[in-house]
Amino acid sequence: MLIREVRVTPVAFRDPPLLNAMGVHQPWALRTIVEVVTDEGLTGLGETYGDLDHLEKVRDAAASITGLDVYHHNAVYAAVAAAVGADVVTDLHGLTGAASRVKTVDRVFSPFEVACLDIKGKAADRPVVDLLGGRVRDAVPYSAYLFYKWAGHPGAPEDAFGPALDPAGLVEQARVFVGRYGFQSIKLKGGVLPPRQEAEAILALREAFPEHPLRLDPNAVWSVDTSIEVGRRLAGVLEYLEDPTDGIDGMARVAGEVPMPLATNMCVVTPEHLPEAIERRAIGVLLIDHHYWGGLVRSAHIATLCATFGIELSMHSNSHLGISLAAMTHLAAATPSITHACDTHTPWQDGQDVIAPGALRFADGAVPVPDGPGLGVELDRDALAVMNEQYEKCGIRARDDVTYMRAVDPSFSTRRPRW
Repeated sequence: MLIREVRVTPVAFRDPPLLNAMGVHQPWALRTIVEVVTDEGLTGLGETYGDLDHLEKVRDAAASITGLDVYHHNAVYAAVAAAVGADVVTDLHGLTGAASRVKTVDRVFSPFEVACLDIKGKAADRPVVDLLGGRVRDAVPYSAYLFYKWAGHPGAPEDAFGPALDPAGLVEQARVFVGRYGFQSIKLKGGVLPPRQEAEAILALREAFPEHPLRLDPNAVWSVDTSIEVGRRLAGVLEYLEDPTDGIDGMARVAGEVPMPLATNMCVVTPEHLPEAIERRAIGVLLIDHHYWGGLVRSAHIATLCATFGIELSMHSNSHLGISLAAMTHLAAATPSITHACDTHTPWQDGQDVIAPGALRFADGAVPVPDGPGLGVELDRDALAVMNEQYEKCGIRARDDVTYMRAVDPSFSTRRPRW
């Protein structure tokens, strides 16, 4: 079954002013939607980042894979690698750690791999989870993902979520998300306020939600000493502490001094990082992300390797739409070692999506595996057209939390450690 055509469509959707260690989310989030069409009339869907530099690489790769067999996974990867080139290292995106050529190739390849798996599932009349080994769970638990946030973007009215700048605001945000989606665990994006204030917020969440596992992610802006201090203070409170400090060396030093596991999606982001992290026992939990680990199959391989060395798994999330949520759900449903609820930004999208409604839903904080063949989701072409028009008009071509924050606070610094 040959690839006859590849369609690449950039989209933009509204994003609230969510605060993080790099600043604040802009009013529009960007994604790229990939459609792979075969000579037998089947179409597969993929989704990836929307920054212009990445989009251009995806477009180049799309041209290079036309004519290849959707079953020839290695040939598609080789074509993408050739399209990316030998000397390109530009994949550093948001808060996902170091850049490398391999990681660049993997993140360009990922949406094509997902789309090909979607096609294979449709051809066999089987869900993608079956192509990854079969389900070990019928529904995938996700975590409420809390953010400090402004009431609205500067100059705009208050949004539907309202402000959350103190423990009371975060507890209210959690009540809304838990009440609406049934989440059974809670994560706070930290690195925004002084660590002691973020620890107070975690303690307030513990009081309000005594049975929910809690996580805190300051995105590596704390020093080793501060990480140890906060980690000890939150003994018995956190399920895990995610990326409190920078690098494998710093994480290893903290891991030996705090009572909870350390998790990462920043210091271990390619296979080459694993040997040192394993040897130094720097992490207890890896947040896998098929968008930059090279797709679903490669992520499953990493999961098996981590299980061999006793590293537990969760799943990382960036601002995403339903194609990604479906792919994440199939992967997690087929991966026994994903034992922690996965991250998702879906609630923050507030219903905006490019897929037809009904295939994905939350029940008690979990997403049941879609019933249909392939990914089990279909493109809503009207919604895709609207979001593509929004992309053309919004004026944003790359995520830049730092510059957006500095427009409000010129003194904002990205130094590490900040505390």
